[in-house]
Amino acid sequence: MNVVGVIPARYASTRFPGKPLADLGGKPLIQWTWEAARRCQTLSRVLVATDDARIADAVRGFGGEVAMTRADHPTGTDRLAEVARGLQADIIVNVQGDEPFLESATIDSVVRPLLDAAAPFAMSTACVPTHDPAEAANPNVVKAVVAPNGAALYFSRAHIPYFRDTGAERVWRLHLGLYAYRRDFLLRFAAWPPTPLEQAESLEQLRALEHGARIYVVDVPERALGVDTPEDLERARAVLSAE
Repeated sequence: MNVVGVIPARYASTRFPGKPLADLGGKPLIQWTWEAARRCQTLSRVLVATDDARIADAVRGFGGEVAMTRADHPTGTDRLAEVARGLQADIIVNVQGDEPFLESATIDSVVRPLLDAAAPFAMSTACVPTHDPAEAANPNVVKAVVAPNGAALYFSRAHIPYFRDTGAERVWRLHLGLYAYRRDFLLRFAAWPPTPLEQAESLEQLRALEHGARIYVVDVPERALGVDTPEDLERARAVLSAE
């Protein structure tokens, strides 16, 4: 199968303008994610999708391939779909460009469930199991409820599942914003208008579930440190300095 990794990147950001070009260990932030994607066994090609010439120049400077997109996309998924329309690919992987410590193995683990063309899943994603109720209670951390066969039942910012039976093992799944899509499904998904649950929770993946699509969820051992703010960047620099 032809699997293409796409890293959406935009310069304008309310919390951190120019984030993809921020320096981390002598390299722009976007380069860390690109290098992890390039090491993947499942990806045949890696692109950075951007509407900004400064990001495009930086990516070409370290040897990356760029797909220029429109500037008016409301979400990274819409930018991803624009790129996908011009690709001959079976699977498109949306790789977040602001996770410099993302492991190649994590990306591969999300892709593999879709490599079987007969598998009944339209897309796949990843979660990290935790026993920490404080993390599960944080509305900024998305939780997934997953069936025994790996199919997502629901995603929420709420503290789910609720363990009424005090004897049950309390495990929550913290969602990672990493997705692989079958290309034909991605194009349909991006064309659908936002759905009620998606708008209520501000979670795009609920649009897929509300339309009856099946999402496979892979458990991975840990979350990579994401960079959403300048303070997060300082934490990432501290991690590098400690290694």
